Amino acid sequence: MMAIAVCATVANLYYNQPLLPLMGFTIGIDKDNLGLIPFASQIGYAAAILLISPLGDVMRRKTLIALLSISLTLSLFGIYFSTTLWMLVLATFFVGISANITQQIIPFAASLSSAENKGKVISTIMMGLTLGILLSRTVSGTIAEIFDWKTVYLFAACLSIVIGVLLFIVLPNPKPSAKMNYPSLIISMFTLVKKQPLLREAAITGALWFAAFNALWATLALHVSNEPFSYNVQQAGLFGFIGMAGIVGAKMSGRLVNKMGAKLLISISLVLVLLGFVVMAIWGNSLCGLVIGILLLDIGVFGAQIPNQVRILSIDPQAQSRINAVYMLFYYLGASFGSAVGVKIMAESGWLGLTTMGIILALSALIFHQFKNRKPLTVKS
Repeated sequence: MMAIAVCATVANLYYNQPLLPLMGFTIGIDKDNLGLIPFASQIGYAAAILLISPLGDVMRRKTLIALLSISLTLSLFGIYFSTTLWMLVLATFFVGISANITQQIIPFAASLSSAENKGKVISTIMMGLTLGILLSRTVSGTIAEIFDWKTVYLFAACLSIVIGVLLFIVLPNPKPSAKMNYPSLIISMFTLVKKQPLLREAAITGALWFAAFNALWATLALHVSNEPFSYNVQQAGLFGFIGMAGIVGAKMSGRLVNKMGAKLLISISLVLVLLGFVVMAIWGNSLCGLVIGILLLDIGVFGAQIPNQVRILSIDPQAQSRINAVYMLFYYLGASFGSAVGVKIMAESGWLGLTTMGIILALSALIFHQFKNRKPLTVKS
C-alpha cells in the first residue's frame, strides 16, 4: 500500500511534462515561460521537504499524511480550474508541497524495517516511486489525447481522494521518535548537514544526477514534437514505458547494495547515466538512439538512488525524517534547476545543448562522488 501510494502521489509532479506544449497552446503561454510549470512543482516539493518533512520525527505520520492528502486534492482541483499561467503555476506549486506524502512514507517504511531488510524495503518503495515518475507521462499523455489536458488533473484529484482514504485506513499509527519544538527541529537539520559528511556527499551527488534526469524528461516532449519525429502528446507520453527500465535498476540495487557496497554501485550507475546522455547527444534524432539513451539513463539514475538512500537512512534512526528531508531537499532543488534550465537551454541551443548539459551534470556527479570517497567516510555522532 505504501508503494502504491508513493506511485500515485509522486506522479502528480510529472503529469505536466508531456503536456507542456498543449498547456502552452490552450492557455497562451510563451515557450520561454513553459519551464515555470515543472519548476513550480519541483520547487514546491523542495520547500515541503525543508519545512514539512521534518515533522515526521515529532508528530504522528498518519495524521500528517491525512492533512497532506486533503491539501493535494484541493491543489489538483486548482490546476483543473486554472485559466492563466500564474493560476497554473500557483496551483502546481501547492501540488508540489502536498506531494510531501512520499517523503513521509519513505522514512516511515525505513523505521518499520530491520537493518538487514532495509535495502529491500526501500527498493520496494522506490519501485513505486519509479513507476509513478515514469508512468505519469504515459498516463497524462494518453488521457490528454483522448480528452484534454485538464481531465488529467480531474483524474488525479479523484485518485488522490481514494489513496488518502486507503492510507488512513491501513497505516499504523506509532508515536513520534523525537520531542522538540518546530524551530529546533528545523535548526537541527542544518546541524545534521554540518556534522555528517556522508549526508553532504550523498545529497550533492544526488542533486547533480537528478538535475540531469529532470532536464531530459522536462524537454523530451518538446524534442519529439518537432522534426524528425513530429509525435503527438500521447506518443510523447509513451516514452514513459521505456523509462520503466528504472525499475530494473532499483530492484537490482536493492539486492546488491549489501554485497557490492554503496560506493561501487553508485559509481557504476553514474557511468550508465553518463553513457545515456552521450548516446542521446550523438543519436538523439533517431528513435533507436533515444530508446537506448533513455534505458541507460533510467537504469543508472534509479540504480544509484537505492544505495544512496540506504546509506543516509542508516546514519541515525532517531532522525530519519530530518536526514531524508535534507537529502531530498538537495535532490529536488537539483530537479528544479534541471527542469527550468533544461527547458531554457532547449529553447536556445536545441537538443545538443540539452544533452551537453546532461553530460556535464552526470560527469560532475561521478567525479564528486569519487573524490569525496577517496577515504572512508565516518559518521560523526
